[in-house]
Amino acid sequence: MSTTDDVLLLGVRHHGPGSARAVRAALDAYRPQAVLIEGPPEADALTALAADPAMRPPVALLAHVVDDPARAGFWPFAEFSPEWVALRWAAKAGAEVRFIDLPAAHSLALRSADDESGHPDGGATPPAPAHPADSPGDAPGPEPDPDAAAPTPDAGDPGAAARIDPLAVLARTAGYDDPERWWEDAVEHRGSAGEEGAPGGEPGPGGDSADALAPFAALAEAMGVIRQTYGDGGHTQDPLREAHMRLRVREARRAHERTAVVCGAWHVPALAEKTTATADRALLKGLPKVKVETTWVPWTHRRLARASGYGAGIDSPGWYRHLFTAPDRPVTRWMTKVAGLLREEDYPVSSAHVIEAVRLSDTLAAMRGRPLAGLAETTDAVRAVMCDGSDVPLALVQDRLVVGEVLGEVPPDAPAVPLARDLAREQRSLRLKPEALERELELDLRKDLDAARSRLLHRLRMLHIGWGEPARSRGSTGTFRETWRLRWEPEAAIRIAEAGIWGTTVESAANARAEDLAVHATTLADVTAVAEQCLPAGLADALPTVMRVLADRAALDADVAHLAAALPALVRAVRYGDVRGTDSAALGAVAHGLARRVCVGFPAACTGIDADAARVLRTHMEEVHRAVGLLPGPDAGGGPGTAPAPVPAQRPGPDPARELHDRWGAVLRTLAERDEAIPGLLRGAAARLLLDDGRLDAGEAARLMGLALSPGTAPTEAAAWIEGFLAGGGILLVHDERLLALIDGWLAAVPADSFTDVLPLLRRTFAEFEPGVRRGVGELVRRGPAAARRPPGPADAGLPGFGTALDRARADAAAHTARLLLGTLTTTDLGELGDD
Repeated sequence: MSTTDDVLLLGVRHHGPGSARAVRAALDAYRPQAVLIEGPPEADALTALAADPAMRPPVALLAHVVDDPARAGFWPFAEFSPEWVALRWAAKAGAEVRFIDLPAAHSLALRSADDESGHPDGGATPPAPAHPADSPGDAPGPEPDPDAAAPTPDAGDPGAAARIDPLAVLARTAGYDDPERWWEDAVEHRGSAGEEGAPGGEPGPGGDSADALAPFAALAEAMGVIRQTYGDGGHTQDPLREAHMRLRVREARRAHERTAVVCGAWHVPALAEKTTATADRALLKGLPKVKVETTWVPWTHRRLARASGYGAGIDSPGWYRHLFTAPDRPVTRWMTKVAGLLREEDYPVSSAHVIEAVRLSDTLAAMRGRPLAGLAETTDAVRAVMCDGSDVPLALVQDRLVVGEVLGEVPPDAPAVPLARDLAREQRSLRLKPEALERELELDLRKDLDAARSRLLHRLRMLHIGWGEPARSRGSTGTFRETWRLRWEPEAAIRIAEAGIWGTTVESAANARAEDLAVHATTLADVTAVAEQCLPAGLADALPTVMRVLADRAALDADVAHLAAALPALVRAVRYGDVRGTDSAALGAVAHGLARRVCVGFPAACTGIDADAARVLRTHMEEVHRAVGLLPGPDAGGGPGTAPAPVPAQRPGPDPARELHDRWGAVLRTLAERDEAIPGLLRGAAARLLLDDGRLDAGEAARLMGLALSPGTAPTEAAAWIEGFLAGGGILLVHDERLLALIDGWLAAVPADSFTDVLPLLRRTFAEFEPGVRRGVGELVRRGPAAARRPPGPADAGLPGFGTALDRARADAAAHTARLLLGTLTTTDLGELGDD
């Protein structure tokens, strides 16, 4: 704390409820005319929004480079942040508010310079900078904070070993082995019963001036001793930041009689230091600079947590918010919240559990010498009393309450890029409110509202704005159903700013992005993937460009593997496009042409290739097979459930879809019956697909298998044929013992010197079977499949692979169970069960 009467230095810990209460009391006592806050000066024009009733923390200041939005920094504020309390106090008291940290124009440019020069602190930077401001130090900024807990030394960073944790130093001095525990006892639990203020962070009653300022004086003295010992603590940019802060403090002192400065306690000794303005300006001269824009964006408690990798570095924002807002008896109120949450999840928690948990937490605090039960004591009490020692419900408490899923709100008139404004408008019109808590959204595309929601979510995916991700539906699997998993993350603000280069509305930006992706795609499959995304997103303006690129690439690409890889996405787009009311006729024509070219070139592509290439083509073969089965005629309306358009009565002509299906079937038969020029893996897979389609009967399949497993075939080639044939799951072997007998006989005849080469292939094949199939095949092998080759007799059950006579003992046991389930059990049956 400053010793002068015209400046009051309030050293705080960012996101500390104790610091926030102390700042509020100090401002009430001192009544400054100007409040200076650690943060980017570019945001001075945004401070008035803090008083807007529509602004609900947690929120964050976002600063990004105008021509490179990915270079950005966040400054988060929670309801219990001292800086936020100072902003609200100044707005209510009519005091001037200014941010005084190093401008974001310099800090973001310095970060970029470090990245390009290979500085140890450089490297790839995330969209939102990691900023663990969890010691008595900074508000978050675009670089790591010196007030964070001591990081793990980095062997590549010569300054890492010198970086210190001031909290750890003070805690050791006080006799604590845990810095967090010391800070809670010394600061956070001071007045946590609410004497200093009312819920919600509103100013409480004023107190004695000396009492209100005493904590800051003690902390400033402690930090002064630490700074004398450790200097800048290993953080080389601190002198630049502190020089700029001193210059801004001098300006405020000339304009006002009383000025309060809210900053990290780590910086207080440097701001109180006697230096000249000339020296500070010289230190800042020549700094790199970029053009930046700033705005407010919503933030979440999860992003305030250190484990998230973004933002503020506090493990328990939900707990801190509770300490700050509870008017009295914080432990009792906390236990009540926990009990309510567990009851909602159907855990049997009563009022008696709450009473016992409060008592136990108070007892633990007394045993551990703490002034008030902290999070550790309440967690131990909840685990023992409400969770019966289990960590499973405790994890729910940790996620929902200790961290929390609170999402802040920003007024609609806050500065934003045009794309963000359009997205907000669409969210309101579609009643899709962003939420921090993950939830599933079921859409019925036959409804106009749900179809519009689907288009918006698909357009955002095209722009890489990760609000929603498609999920597997747990109900209907119809093509008119969609399931999305929604969760709004704060870094979406960065993605929106980046996507702003494509357009001012979501629709125009998505159309421009789709066109760019198609034009710059490197493979034909990439172009078809873009086309597939355009249909559900309703990007009609982009489709002509995408179709032109698709037709050009398809005409020039002679690689059958490329054509086969591109066909499935195109067919899905044709097949399911019309359920959204999208015209997919042009895509259908391209898909038919692509499929015909695959049919022509596929046999030649399968000739004379090695095992690795055969595996790739087997995947393409199976995908093309499914795609051809789904492909309607080139002039068809598209999706299932769509009534065909009426046509004049005329002589029926050939069906293009059926003709294509037959042509692909002929390709598969050619592959299945070819000689050893085609790898066995592909011949076996082709035979299985023909058998699945009914184009090959069981006798023909047995003939092909017999040829493939004949003594003249190399064992490894025969094993590859089996792998391709049984890739469908092996259920054929359970229902047709002739096929199992052929494989069993071949395997028994494999020479010993070749068996070690065959075993890995067979092991991989049979490992893919379902457990029930493996068990059934094993039972048949144990009984001996050769029995199926004898002439059928009158005692045969009629199905190969099953017993030929009734096992009465087993049947009686099953009959008793069936009667019991059906409610037809008689007194005689019950007597027989009793005898058993």
